[in-house]
Amino acid sequence: MTNLDIRPGAGPGIHEIELHGHRVRFRYEGRGPVIVLIHGITGRCEQWQPAIEALGDRHAVIAPDLLGHGESAKPRGDYSLGAYASAVRDTLVALGRDRATIVGHSLGGGIAMQFAYQFPERCERLVLVSSGGLGREVHPLLRAATLPGSELVMPLLTHPSVLGAGEAVGRLIGLLRLRAGTDLAEFARGYASLGDAEARSAFIETMRAVLDPGGQRVSALDRLYLTEALPSLLVWGAGDPIIPVEHGRAAHAAMPGSRLEVLAGVGHFPQLERPLEFARLVADFVASTEPAELDTETMRERLLAGAR
Repeated sequence: MTNLDIRPGAGPGIHEIELHGHRVRFRYEGRGPVIVLIHGITGRCEQWQPAIEALGDRHAVIAPDLLGHGESAKPRGDYSLGAYASAVRDTLVALGRDRATIVGHSLGGGIAMQFAYQFPERCERLVLVSSGGLGREVHPLLRAATLPGSELVMPLLTHPSVLGAGEAVGRLIGLLRLRAGTDLAEFARGYASLGDAEARSAFIETMRAVLDPGGQRVSALDRLYLTEALPSLLVWGAGDPIIPVEHGRAAHAAMPGSRLEVLAGVGHFPQLERPLEFARLVADFVASTEPAELDTETMRERLLAGAR
């Protein structure tokens, strides 16, 4: 394991650092303006890899495995959006990066918005991809993780003998109305990743921090006016079965000056289904906007304007 300060010219690939005594794994590629890619629940940095390869030509891309996910540590502790946002900030600081364009997918979108709220001086731009935190609706499979006793049931559901029952799992997925293809494959991969007790615990704690049995309980809608001075892009799949595209449209209307890109024929993972198109959208957005210069006084003015 290495503690390193990644500077232009450093070798690309998978790296590890230790933060607060916990291992954090991340992928680093390219050089140029910094882009941080934050995955969703049960995700890992590899979900961004096809897009990273395209973005790395002109950008320094950092894609961590969040704590509790992938090959990063899975400690008992705080899995709230605020804690995740702080961990992203700490990763940037440890790598010698002051500011970045923050991109978040699904749960990662909620983390990205929390990062922009907590650390506006470090956020140059905001990109939300099929983001959570913008409405109540979410797929019932995720709501089920918040039910009382889910921590007792999940070890049975994720036992290898159950995961090996491909036909039965396939029928279940059909009943859950997931799209065949990328959505189905990523659901199955994420489901299989919860066979580890520490991963299950982190998953349940994360879900209960943002969801309840009725849906998403954390919303950024009342604070989106604060993004007026922050270049913002929303990217959504028109056929997203996990978080409806209507959330993206409503957020776009509430975010002054934001851009919205809805991709026809795409589900919950635009970065995997259309990686080159996704990378082009992000690269064009970065190239065509000036990085935000937010400070305490700017935030104070926005807050007071919102109060009025």
